Amino acid sequence: MEETRIFCTYCTKSPVPAVKSCLQCETSLCDDHQTAHNKTMDHILVEPSGFFGNKICFLHKKVLEYYCPQDSACLCVSCCLFGKHRGHQVEYLNKASEKKKKKFRKYLDELNPQKAKMNTRIQKLQGHKKKIQEKASGKRKNISKIFIDIKTQLEMAEKKALSEVSRQEEKIVSQISDLIKKLEIQEDELSRKMHHVEEMCRVTDPIRLLQESDITVCSHGGDEDTGGDGGEVSTEEDLDEVLISLTLHRSMREIVTNVTSELGVHVPDILLDVDTAHRWVTISEDLKTATRSEKEQERPECHGRFLTYSQVISRCGLSSGRHYWEVEWNKIGRCIIGLSYPSIEREGDESGILFNDKSWCLDMYDAVRQVLHKSFSLILKVQPKCSTLGVFLDYEAGRLSFYELCDPIRHLHTFTASFTEPLHVVFYVVDGASVRILNRI
Repeated sequence: MEETRIFCTYCTKSPVPAVKSCLQCETSLCDDHQTAHNKTMDHILVEPSGFFGNKICFLHKKVLEYYCPQDSACLCVSCCLFGKHRGHQVEYLNKASEKKKKKFRKYLDELNPQKAKMNTRIQKLQGHKKKIQEKASGKRKNISKIFIDIKTQLEMAEKKALSEVSRQEEKIVSQISDLIKKLEIQEDELSRKMHHVEEMCRVTDPIRLLQESDITVCSHGGDEDTGGDGGEVSTEEDLDEVLISLTLHRSMREIVTNVTSELGVHVPDILLDVDTAHRWVTISEDLKTATRSEKEQERPECHGRFLTYSQVISRCGLSSGRHYWEVEWNKIGRCIIGLSYPSIEREGDESGILFNDKSWCLDMYDAVRQVLHKSFSLILKVQPKCSTLGVFLDYEAGRLSFYELCDPIRHLHTFTASFTEPLHVVFYVVDGASVRILNRI
């Protein structure tokens, strides 16, 4: 009663908590006034209430005592006898209230399992959320460690390249310095000889001149150090820029190799198999590019060649591990890239990788991107931004993912399957399409 702050209407000098309220009188009563009220009137008393409007009929100003299920309305006696509810089956409010409570309890019994199921799902999602957050935290730490290692390796690569430059500089400069010293000695000797010759030229005594000149010419004329070949050779020497570049390139390659190894990803050297190429598909000399040809190629017959569709697969297959490679489409015609089992048919409808149960592919033409496998076909709701794509395969996990290498990189689709054979890279090209395997390392 203290919480509701409802007091006796008649105790005006000091507030006394009410114990009952009279609906007819619309008053609240304490114990004393309730006793006096009961002796004089036969009214309906209820728990203390400060609002009586919802318990009194607004038409007849009488207490609501009945309920009409037909109209879902609470009624007073006059409503039942004279109003529009006359003749309706009515119930006492308490009885109708108990019936409704029973319905609510039944509804509650139906909702409880749903709530429990929802709580279970929420707990699972929270667990998954926590798992993702922990995994992301671990990845952040791993990436930070990788970049710390990269910085260390870059510093080492820088020192190695600078050391090679310094080594070459020191070697060549030392050779040039030695040669300069030799030439300076030869220059001094030559100056001395020239000075002697000039003195001989000023001698007036023929006999002395002839005697001296024979000795002088003999002693200086046979000196081979006066030749200029050494100086000419030194000016041709230069820094070996190719060696410096190779040193730097090797260091960078080692860094990339270490990073891919740290991430557990292998970059395979994929080569296309000419013996499987359709006669309307041209293969580049480096076996990295497949192009739809304008004329039929002259190729010998062989068991593995595609005969119906303009396709080609790679020489070697991937049967384990995590692999990543990149390809580039020339944005002409139609190009399909993906992976296929080597047991794919070579002739007939079943040989096409478009809807083949032995291949998983990404189809590209105009602004359309769709993924294909067996009878499954899904058009991707993306606006193409670039024609360079990344392909990631996790053989054991049964995941094959395609990425568009725009900025930022965009995930296109991931196939999930249980692979049972080695997977070979496969290309399908029509209408002038060309696709190239990129060498990133």
